[in-house]
Amino acid sequence: MESILVLTHSDEAGKQPSKGSLEAVSVGRELAAQLGAKLTIGIVCRNSEVVARYLASVEARLLAVAGEEFAQPRYASDAAACEAICRAAQPTIVVAPHSSRFARMMPAVAHRMHGCIETHVTAIGVADKIEATRWFYRQRMEAVVTRESRPWFLLLDARTHAAFIGEVAPVQVEQIPVELPALRTNVLGNRAPEQRGILTGTFSEESSRGSGTIRPDAKLLFVAGAGWTKKQPDGKVHAVEAGELILQFLRASGASLGSSKSLVDQGNEGIPVLTFLTHLNQVGQTGSTPRHAKGLATCCHGEEPHVVGWRFIGERRAISIDPNCGWTRGKADVVYVADAFQVVERLNSLLKSRIPLAIPDGTS
Repeated sequence: MESILVLTHSDEAGKQPSKGSLEAVSVGRELAAQLGAKLTIGIVCRNSEVVARYLASVEARLLAVAGEEFAQPRYASDAAACEAICRAAQPTIVVAPHSSRFARMMPAVAHRMHGCIETHVTAIGVADKIEATRWFYRQRMEAVVTRESRPWFLLLDARTHAAFIGEVAPVQVEQIPVELPALRTNVLGNRAPEQRGILTGTFSEESSRGSGTIRPDAKLLFVAGAGWTKKQPDGKVHAVEAGELILQFLRASGASLGSSKSLVDQGNEGIPVLTFLTHLNQVGQTGSTPRHAKGLATCCHGEEPHVVGWRFIGERRAISIDPNCGWTRGKADVVYVADAFQVVERLNSLLKSRIPLAIPDGTS
């Protein structure tokens, strides 16, 4: 008989389970109900009593490894914690979020437990056997995988399932002791990278705050294309102004920042660049394939190598001055034929004054 373990961790604030963890809990509950299996939830965090309150109505055995050593992501401590929970629960199926925290060390946990692992899982079904669906080759090929080997670790991609929402109440949690190895990494805190000047201009001190631009849990993905650093109608390049506008929008909206390959590559070509962009922001065939609820593309052409990275975006919108670009040829739900500088400046003004944004479909 199968036994299901859902491994979770807290969010960055350490006050509740991460969004991906709550999605994994939903999947674990559904899988346990379909199989008639025992469900256990494991928690890795600083304070398990605070985090476990959000799982009070799950009706599962709750195990936790808690303490200051587990407040921040770290390979050695996280791997030891998850291994200890697995040995205490003895599961046959382990479901966990494919977060940056768990993805780095969960293969090691599977190896220590003499199990196997699937990453980037987007669906788990039960037919004659348990089936895990995942994507290969830059999300271009879909496969359905079954395995006889146990325990089987399944890492779920974010935003592929609804997050668990239940009653928040105090709950009893079993504390699992862990013997940590020698820790060679000390987490001292978080430091935001300084924003370097673009060409001869520099960003203000205010612009450098909150400069973590990749936000997987954001509802909106804002993608910047190469047009931001091209010559504008006045015949000049306004890269500094472009950078300020984009960062202001990100701070005000809480959006995640993506980029086209052409814009990121410009740094090697002697062309003006947005220095806060790296290849980690790249979306497309040679970049990432995010799953945000909505996406807004600006100053890019909407060609297939870039658009393939948008295939899981729920609603696509684009701003382009070219009425014949790829976005207008059926690749976006809404296209604004306008100057992105003017549109984003206006958006920033509305966001600053907290005026609801008028959207053609009647939402805000």
